[in-house]
Amino acid sequence: MSAQPHTYAADDPETALKYAIRHIEGDRVQIVEGVISMMSPSWGHESTADRIRRQIGLKVDELGCISGSGDLDLPGTPNWYIPDVAVVPQDLAKDAGALVPDQTLLIVEVTSESNGDTDRIVKRRRYAEYGAPLYLLVDRQERTCTLFTTPGRLGYTRTDGPHPFGTPVRLPAPFDLDLDTSEF
Repeated sequence: MSAQPHTYAADDPETALKYAIRHIEGDRVQIVEGVISMMSPSWGHESTADRIRRQIGLKVDELGCISGSGDLDLPGTPNWYIPDVAVVPQDLAKDAGALVPDQTLLIVEVTSESNGDTDRIVKRRRYAEYGAPLYLLVDRQERTCTLFTTPGRLGYTRTDGPHPFGTPVRLPAPFDLDLDTSEF
């Protein structure tokens, strides 16, 4: 079986690059500051993300949202992110190919040894710049959780943490729940 070529004429390199990575068969790919990386999280990484999804699941349903790891575009930059968990309104997600961070209610990134600094520094700055209201960083190497809120062009202006694993982390409105981090 041969793959059918995709034909696409782009007016600019950003559009062409983002189109191309969405059409790599069988792989999830993100672009961080122009660097393309294949996404292949470990089971430990996935287990942490799954624990978070389960804890917030009822509230996500109440809010008329879904949680998942769909594509996030950062227009005007060479960035196309795949968060570990994002909570987005159901009506926005229904037909969207990609959303932008300010359309989320919560973004969660779980660090890996290979990309921890990307989640700690680059994505934190970019999520704030693009208006993601809540960014939860689960740092598996440091064994801490930090919640960043009140985004601005220069970063988040409020930080709650880092809290060692085992310490509950309060997710503010619209979630209003304590996240159990003891099994991260």
